[in-house]
Amino acid sequence: MTPRMLVAVMTFAVSALAAIPSHTGAAEDTLIVGTTVIDDLKAVYGTVETTDVATARARIAGTITALEVDEGVEVPEGHPVARVTDAKLGLQIAALEARVQAAQSQWNLAKTAVERARSLFAAGTIPRTRLDETETAMQVADRALAGATADRKVISEQQSEGVVLAPADGRVLNVAVTEGAVVMAGEPIATIAARGYVLRLRLPERHARFLSEGDVIQVGSRGMTSGNRERSAPIREGRIRQVYPELHQGRVVADADVEGLGDFFVGERTPVRVLAV
Repeated sequence: MTPRMLVAVMTFAVSALAAIPSHTGAAEDTLIVGTTVIDDLKAVYGTVETTDVATARARIAGTITALEVDEGVEVPEGHPVARVTDAKLGLQIAALEARVQAAQSQWNLAKTAVERARSLFAAGTIPRTRLDETETAMQVADRALAGATADRKVISEQQSEGVVLAPADGRVLNVAVTEGAVVMAGEPIATIAARGYVLRLRLPERHARFLSEGDVIQVGSRGMTSGNRERSAPIREGRIRQVYPELHQGRVVADADVEGLGDFFVGERTPVRVLAV
């Protein structure tokens, strides 16, 4: 069956074989032949999909101590999704804090020694070499304090990365972990439908070279229908927005924009009619 079946419409009247002699003067019957085009539509099912899925991932290894979202909720970009805690980081911060305090004490002593040495040098009590020694000790203490402070900042920053943030605005489709679970750095925590929703069609391979962007499709009511329900379902129109160049399991994949498609049930199926090829 071709996609557009040419149907010859013939209207004619057949004269009776046993005509009454008095009707011989009647006008001869006429035969009118014309053509029209009828779309041959094929019933398939489309699936509601999101055009982009973002994944919120753990940035450090540790234990999930809190989940801030659940499936189905809307989240803005940067919203906390979960908290990952590594107990070792807390111990490292405590050790570095003690190191910073010790370095600060050494710096304070070195500063006092320099100030006293400068006073004594000005009074001519100590030689220049003694003053240089105290100033060098002051520089060493200053660098030790700066290094300890930097190390503490690195660990503190690493600890703050335990907060898993939503990478984009969207609706949470799936939360892959539970509280108390141990995760590694880079492990997915939640998937988020980040952009608009389309109706995704997967059609037999023979449709590939005939399907193109801009084609109009007919879409039934939301959800799967069958029998009389499908035939009586309200019809809407959609338009093919993209045809993917790669076939999947012998099927051509295409996305269609449909007004009022909905944005909650990703994976929902709905009846669609397309031109048969």
